Amino acid sequence: MYTTVIFDLDGTLLNTLDDLMDSTNMALEAYGFPKRSHEEIRCFVGNGIRKLIERAVPDNTDIADTDKVFNEFKRLYQIHCNDKTGTYPGIIELLRELKKHNIKMGIATNKVKSAADKLNEIYFEGLIDEVAGVEDGIIPKPDRCMIDNLMKRLNATTDETLYVGDSQVDVATARNTGLDMVAVLWGFRTRKELEESGAMVFIDDPMEILDKVL
Repeated sequence: MYTTVIFDLDGTLLNTLDDLMDSTNMALEAYGFPKRSHEEIRCFVGNGIRKLIERAVPDNTDIADTDKVFNEFKRLYQIHCNDKTGTYPGIIELLRELKKHNIKMGIATNKVKSAADKLNEIYFEGLIDEVAGVEDGIIPKPDRCMIDNLMKRLNATTDETLYVGDSQVDVATARNTGLDMVAVLWGFRTRKELEESGAMVFIDDPMEILDKVL
């Protein structure tokens, strides 16, 4: 049915939340702003790191101070993006099985492309065919720009591509691109949050994706 699977990264393939939280809080502290809780960071992620920082700084923070925190976050996250990050259970086994069946695989993430490439090299080298992240000329999800670009590189068609993600942004991305979507329940959002955003197909275990694809 499907020849291609596109995965979100944070909350889908990798649990990156603790490293995102630590880098955010170090950047906030550097400029005298209060730290944010794990639950707050969970709610703030999904729309890219600029939006994460805009949500993390106190209300009414001016643009100049937000820029300073954002630049400090970028510096820190390049150093600390893999301190506590790891794959979710079953992910590597899933990717190996898909690869064995010649399924093309891509990552589409609102991370900066350089950070996405670094994590892909650490965890998924030889498994993922193409990585798309935020860079010049690429509009973040849920705009379809990133997915269209990635699908072109994968030589994939809409009707043969499955999108897998964990957030409201991913639901909107699938809707904007016309892709079938599976929402995972081990990530950064609850089933209720995903249902409210329009998700309809859910899985609790990565290997369930095989039933959808093979």
